[in-house]
Amino acid sequence: MSEARSHGSWAEIFEPRYTSATLILCIGVTLLAFNAFLSSISLPTAVEEMGGVALISWALTLFLVFAIVGGSGAALLKQRLGARAALLVSAGVFLGGTLIAASASSMPQVLVGRALQGLGEGVVAAICFALIPELFPSRLVPKVFGMQAMIWAVAAFGGPAVAGALTELVSWRAAFLISVPLVLIFAVMVLFVVPAKRDDSRRPIGFPGLRLSAIGSGILLVALAGIVGAWQASMLLAGAALLLAGAVWLDGRSRDRLMPRDAFRPMSVVGTGLWMTLLINVAGAGSAVYLVLVVQQMWGMGPTMAGAIAAVLAVAWSASAITVANVRSKETRKILIKLGPAMIASGLVLVLTGLQLDMVAVVVGGQLVIGAGFGTCNGYLNLSMMEAASDDERDRTSALLPTTQSAGNALGAALAGVAANAAGLANAGSAAEIKFAIVPVYLLGAVIAALAFAAAWRMVSLVRPQDVNSSFAAG
Repeated sequence: MSEARSHGSWAEIFEPRYTSATLILCIGVTLLAFNAFLSSISLPTAVEEMGGVALISWALTLFLVFAIVGGSGAALLKQRLGARAALLVSAGVFLGGTLIAASASSMPQVLVGRALQGLGEGVVAAICFALIPELFPSRLVPKVFGMQAMIWAVAAFGGPAVAGALTELVSWRAAFLISVPLVLIFAVMVLFVVPAKRDDSRRPIGFPGLRLSAIGSGILLVALAGIVGAWQASMLLAGAALLLAGAVWLDGRSRDRLMPRDAFRPMSVVGTGLWMTLLINVAGAGSAVYLVLVVQQMWGMGPTMAGAIAAVLAVAWSASAITVANVRSKETRKILIKLGPAMIASGLVLVLTGLQLDMVAVVVGGQLVIGAGFGTCNGYLNLSMMEAASDDERDRTSALLPTTQSAGNALGAALAGVAANAAGLANAGSAAEIKFAIVPVYLLGAVIAALAFAAAWRMVSLVRPQDVNSSFAAG
């Protein structure tokens, strides 16, 4: 076996035996990325037609909340139905939600459709992650994560451009319906590629209604915290923390767990890795929410130029993920995991500096550093958790990764909203006031990225030699 073959190559994931699996994962990521950002592109036009402007922010909120709930229950659904049936059912739920939203005559109907879209896509994304160690040998897993990062960038920033064009040239309904052929292609490929087997030897699984309700309610409280006053926000965030901590506690004592046994416990690779996953996404969310708005208000940029500055992050993420995907040394991988959050913190400080000094080049440089930080650490962070998980826990661990990322984005956006509102961004009328109000958003992100660095340091110190020489790693 050649050295390239023993360590995996980019070409190998597109060989006939892996092409269909690669495409399935790419479509699953595309659906999540595209539809997460769709509401900000097409719904302003929809509310002009139907009214309901007060409800427009909830189109994204409900999508994320139900995606998190769906992702939390995905491992149990996969165990009960098998991967193929679970994916087909969730794709059907997503398709139903898409058709409801596209045919809506009122904003409440759109919100019902968005909730169903989020629920279906949350399950699809989580099971796609769980299928990676089943459909690919370990040597190809970094390549798969690199490919997912690239697809995410294209879908997250190219997709909304397509949605904007469809909205402007055809209608906002056409922008929703563009997902229909994608989900149909996805379902057909699942029928032919994903194994139908399920573990019938296991006892029946009870529906985890209380835990899913606690998770969904906790994230919903976080979302509400971003749109109320500081005192009410602190109470809502405290309530959300209690609900989410309670959900993790209940799950650890449940007969049918949604999460791995050591989820968010700092004495294991999986527990500290999940904390790092959560924290880096919390850290980056505030800039993602406010940067485009701020550069438009401060510097008078149009949507295209402001969007291009935002897209730099995704390009850097994809490029760095592809660049480091060939790293073979375990020690180098550990360094990359620690380097990621340090780069994210540094990039946030750079962006803030560029905004304060009115230097576009510095802002762009900061975006490059943030994106490279995510791309540098994300693949090996996920791979380390998968390898460290036991055979019985691998499905739960893999399925929890996209759910934790979505939770981090939702939490980070809400915390940034609290910080920005407390500093007076909503009422800022001059460039000087905007510069002052945006400071806590970026400083909060940098502090949280520093906490992610501490979690990364703890995680890599717990990685044992056998974690990278396990039967999974040899697959």
